[in-house]
Formats: sequence, C-alpha cells, structure tokens
Amino acid sequence: MQLSESARVVFDVLAGAGTATRPQLAAGAGLSKPTVSSAVAELEAAGLAAHSGTASGATGRSAAVYRLGPAAGAVLAVDLGPSLTRVRGCALDGTLLAEKTGTRPEAAGTVREVLQELPAGAPLRAVVVAVGDVTTRDREGAGERPATAKAGPVFDAMTVALPEGVPIHVENNVNCAALAELHEGAARGRDTFGYLRIGVGIGLGIVVGGRVLRGANGAAGEVARLPYPWDDGREPRHEGLERHMGARSLVRRASRAWRDGDGPCPRSADRLFALARQGHATARAVVAAHATDIGRLAAAVTAVLDPGLIVLGGATGSDPQLLAGVRAELARLSWPTEVVSSVVGDTGTVAGASRLAVAHGIQTVTGAMTAKH
Repeated sequence: MQLSESARVVFDVLAGAGTATRPQLAAGAGLSKPTVSSAVAELEAAGLAAHSGTASGATGRSAAVYRLGPAAGAVLAVDLGPSLTRVRGCALDGTLLAEKTGTRPEAAGTVREVLQELPAGAPLRAVVVAVGDVTTRDREGAGERPATAKAGPVFDAMTVALPEGVPIHVENNVNCAALAELHEGAARGRDTFGYLRIGVGIGLGIVVGGRVLRGANGAAGEVARLPYPWDDGREPRHEGLERHMGARSLVRRASRAWRDGDGPCPRSADRLFALARQGHATARAVVAAHATDIGRLAAAVTAVLDPGLIVLGGATGSDPQLLAGVRAELARLSWPTEVVSSVVGDTGTVAGASRLAVAHGIQTVTGAMTAKH
C-alpha cells in the first residue's frame, strides 16, 4: 500500500500522541485542517487510524478523537541478557501490550508467549534485540540477519520464533539502558551524559544532544577494550579492564582480602554488597576499593567526553554505596562532573529497546509501506 506524504506525517504525529483530534493533528503536523481531514480518511481506510470517541472543546463544540487502528500493528523488544531474557510487546504509540521474563535458554519460548498475547491479526512491524556486544550495524532490511559478535545459538533460536520478513534490529544493551535513563530515568532533562554500566561486564552508553552515539562500527562506548594494565612492567591484555572490574573479579578480590574472623566469604557480588551495608569492615573496604576503580574509569570517560553527568548502572554499579567513592576519585582526577545512580533498574534495557522498536515500527509504516526497498 502507498500512503500519501500527508498521511505519513499525520500517522507519525498520531503515534506520538496516542490519541488526538483533527485540530491537534493539524497543529502537530503543521498541515491545514482540510489536508489533515483527507489524511485521516486515508489512514482510516487503511486501518491505520480509528475513531475512538469525542472530546468537548473550550467553545463547547465536540471534536472527533482518533487513535491508531488495528492495522498499525505492534513491535517487539527483547533484552537477551546473560541470564534472563525480558520481552515486551508494544503498540506503535508505546502502549505495553504484553511482557514476559524467562531464562536465557528459554528466549525462544518467551518470545512466543509474548507474540501469542499480541492483538490477533496485528502485524508485527519491527523487532529490536538488545545484546551485549554489537560490532556491525544491521542492514535494517526485512528478513535480513544482522551481524553480531556474541549472539550465538540462543539468538538464532529466538529469531526462528519470529514471523518471517519482520525487520530485526540488533542494538547494544548498554545503549538501550542509556535511552531509558534519558527518557524516564536519572538523566531526564539532560541531553548529554554517559551511562556507565558495571556488572558481570562493563560498558558505556554515550548520549550526545539527545541521541545515542554508536560510532563507525557500532562499538562506541566499549570501554572493556581500553588498554589495561598500562604501565612499564605489564602488557595490556585484551579486555583486561573488564576482567579487572567485572563482578567475578570483584568476588575474587574479596576472597583475597578476607581474613580469619570475617565469617563466610561472599560467593557473589550481591552478598558482598549486602555485608557492606551491614557494616562488615572487610566488605566495606573491598566495596570502597571498587568504587575507586570505577571513579578512575569515570575520569577517563570525562576526559574524553566531558559529559557533565555520569549515570552509574548495572548489577553492581547502581548500588548507592559506590557513589561517594566514585565521586571522590573522579573529583580528584578530573573536573567537576555530576555522578548519580541509575533509577530504571533491571528493566532499563528492555524499556530502551521498546522505544527503539516503536521508532522502527513507525518507520516501517510510514516508509516501507510506501514502496519496496
């Protein structure tokens, strides 16, 4: 089907608004009321817009209210995490339609469960999959397999569960979480910041002017690749910084620091931080040293980007116990930069992926429906 230019613009405005009257659509689209009326009729005929009631204006006159129609369809966002898979299905106005969480090996089944809960007959317009390492941008063509570095058999099995011909877009999970912080988290109102994730691995989401910076290879923010260690006596190791700062190494450092009389040594970062919150002296010392390491990484980020704000996220990075130490080390090594903890939590990645999926879905309707590419 081929949509007119005015219909594409009006659809885009309606998707962003959720519901709107014709005068509101005209104002949002910058089009005349007769042009909007024609565009709305075109969208209604295609099932892309539908009448959803009336609203009374200031003069007492009623105006028809419109929403997206059933043919607008839905999108899927998948956070393919290291242990869990979170999947959301959304309408093109961002409304949450279905949500499921399963283990990583169950990714395909979790996707199928969400697909079954989407409105019957609603076309799936786009899928965004958030993964841990993206080194080649996808070609954004329907049915084309995007290239990823660490997707593996779980990714392959999950894509088999999707309807054929649906565009699949692969995005870095840290970038997705950064988008969530931008729109609904700790960075609201700030259009430039760095989202520094510290957990099993490390990563940086870079937002400049309200947009995620991806780089020429889609790998901007891969701070795991920073040379480490970097001194006269030791050669930098591949992803050595991530090995040093990741959760597994943190637990090993705690084991080395543990003394007789400290009680059972923590076997996980969660347990280490819990002991620190309880005032355990050795646990607090290990956490403080970890905060200093993160502060040094934050200083490197600040030296390159001068972001003004760094949001700390991830399984360990978001713990408020780290804030004071990170702030102190960053202040010692660099210029004043605000540091705050993430507020979007574990669902930040799938929330950001949902926003991207909605944007891709709208582009599919307003762009790909007009002509074959």
